[in-house]
Amino acid sequence: MFIDIMTEEKVDQSKADKQVLTDIKPLFKPDGGRNFYIETYGCQMNVADSEIVSALLSDGGYNMAERIEDSDLILLNTCSIRDNAEKKIYNRLRQLRYYKKKNARLVVGIIGCMAERLKDKLLGESGLVKIVVGPDEYRNLPALADQAFTGESGIAVKLSKVETYEDITPLRTEGISAWLSIMRGCNNFCAFCVVPYTRGRERSRTLDSVVRETVGLWENGIKEVTLLGQNVNSYNDKENGWDFPKLLTEIALAVPEMRIRYTTSHPHDMSDGLIRAHADHKNICNYIHLPVQSGSDRVLKKMRRDYNSAKYLERIQSVRAAVPHMAFSTDIISGFCTETEDDHKATLDLMAEVRYDGAYMFKYSERENTLAHKYDDDVPEEIKIRRLNEIIEQQNKISAEINAAEIGRTHEVLVEGPSKKSDDQWQGRSDTNKVCIFPYSDDLVIGQTIDVKVTGSTSATLFAERTKS
Repeated sequence: MFIDIMTEEKVDQSKADKQVLTDIKPLFKPDGGRNFYIETYGCQMNVADSEIVSALLSDGGYNMAERIEDSDLILLNTCSIRDNAEKKIYNRLRQLRYYKKKNARLVVGIIGCMAERLKDKLLGESGLVKIVVGPDEYRNLPALADQAFTGESGIAVKLSKVETYEDITPLRTEGISAWLSIMRGCNNFCAFCVVPYTRGRERSRTLDSVVRETVGLWENGIKEVTLLGQNVNSYNDKENGWDFPKLLTEIALAVPEMRIRYTTSHPHDMSDGLIRAHADHKNICNYIHLPVQSGSDRVLKKMRRDYNSAKYLERIQSVRAAVPHMAFSTDIISGFCTETEDDHKATLDLMAEVRYDGAYMFKYSERENTLAHKYDDDVPEEIKIRRLNEIIEQQNKISAEINAAEIGRTHEVLVEGPSKKSDDQWQGRSDTNKVCIFPYSDDLVIGQTIDVKVTGSTSATLFAERTKS
């Protein structure tokens, strides 16, 4: 299994979306029967969904393959948020023909948001695709896979108003951190966003089920959990009338030593109660991802974001008044329909005022079935890319300045393991979600919490030394 998660990177004139690949170890090796392999693209919600799919397939008699070449069933869990994400899947399908030539009985399936958006148009794509399953139909996957091995194609893409997979225990990989989906769908219908059409309307799990699962994760060695939702802070346990601040508080009390994160937030649900929960519980991490999308009020209105820049800045200020060291990241779209140079400057000005620790920055990509698809995508490509590069350049400068100010400060970090560049250097993450690199020592254990003092920095990384206890 592998994951392909979107990350922020500076773009050049030919490529405005950059992604990073992370390997994940399977929980067990194939031991007979049919073997499956999942490739996950897009957001963290897709990662969580792949763990649900793995659990369902395992219960259906399939085994998780350690290597793609050992699999009989390959599933691509897809993203539709931008055109570039879908192009990546079409390219990957062409590459998978190699495995089909080596294994004539191989079955390939497309699941997730791209399956929901394109439906039966995907069947037979590249001479491979036999299964197409949307995000609310994963319970049907084992049966559809069984049928596919008899030569039948299968499709299941009906959206649900009630499906949350609350009763499914995800088949998680080894590690100290876990994604935990607390809700599905979205009710916001932002003009640029395809999510409500690919994942349906908003519905939440019960508070008790989320708390139980979190406690179970802690008891099984997980040290950090990230609560997931398309708009996570609009969580609503309708049966009991409990909101997201209540859920966060209950989890914080139930597992006081576990780090708690969440994503993605919407500004209109960044309530005073949620801010108080951060202030009252030290295990709720001092990091909030709060998408702004644009600094221009005119563009925000056209995007159907129900706030203006003043309201957004007021929420930022309220958070910082309660939690002075809160770190923020955001999403920014460059070149949305009708965006002018003044609108672009308003975004740069807002970034300068907020001073985000990091940002996910993309040029606008038109998506079918969204409201914006009816607009005139009138910002030329070269202008989108130029503006995007200016946004990225400014954010990199701000991030570098913020991180440089950390030099000399002490952070409590959760040890994650060796750094990507050297086994002599290990890495951990602060509660403000900053990657810290520090020297390895024999007494370090993955999952351990240690104090480090920052000695150097880049725009993306802090370098540190372990403090003496």
